Amino acid sequence: MSVIFRAFRAIDDPLSCNKFIMGHRNVLEAYGIAMISSNNALWTEHENTFVIIAEAADDGRALGGVRIQIADDKLPLPIVKAVGQVDSKIYDVVSRHKGRVVAEACGLWNSREIAGYGYSFFILRSAIALAWLVRVDSLFALAAPVTVQMCLNAGFSIEKSLGNNGFFNYPKLDLVATAMVINDLEVMSHSTDNDRAHIFSLMKNPEQEAVVNGPKGDVTIDYRLAISR
Repeated sequence: MSVIFRAFRAIDDPLSCNKFIMGHRNVLEAYGIAMISSNNALWTEHENTFVIIAEAADDGRALGGVRIQIADDKLPLPIVKAVGQVDSKIYDVVSRHKGRVVAEACGLWNSREIAGYGYSFFILRSAIALAWLVRVDSLFALAAPVTVQMCLNAGFSIEKSLGNNGFFNYPKLDLVATAMVINDLEVMSHSTDNDRAHIFSLMKNPEQEAVVNGPKGDVTIDYRLAISR
């Protein structure tokens, strides 16, 4: 399967935003989860939200995606809203980054159709590259248990000052999420060599087609990440 990773500013493409929302909602509902940030349409009208949508090359159907939401006074980061309900220290943690461009990689999902091929790894790496391309300094994420190691490999660190050493019950009491952050996008000191090489390649050349090795073999990705803030 050949997949296109296409980046855009949310306010510039309402139709693609709707594709993203519907695809993510379908995945969440399959796990009995509803009403989280991607189901809230406010981000579609936010000028500082950027989106990557993974689309099938043959018919454009949505297969996955992620958002980069930059903090401003118009829309709070999803992690602030989520964690703030159980730990008010999130406000202090974010305020420590005053003077830096702070953002969150959020709403990462992939459809069951491509599950197991490693596309979530490549979507996350693309999100980090896009964050750098739109001049983000610090990138937060709220990771599900199945994605914590993937995030660590990609360069995130657990924000242990929050919750129970970074862990929270979210979005339901029987589910756990982990607060994570990258503070050095320019060097990615905590990422694996493989992840760093892939991310730096996308930072340097955001428009490229690559055959990358996933758990089930090689996959072809047409990266279209060039975007201006």
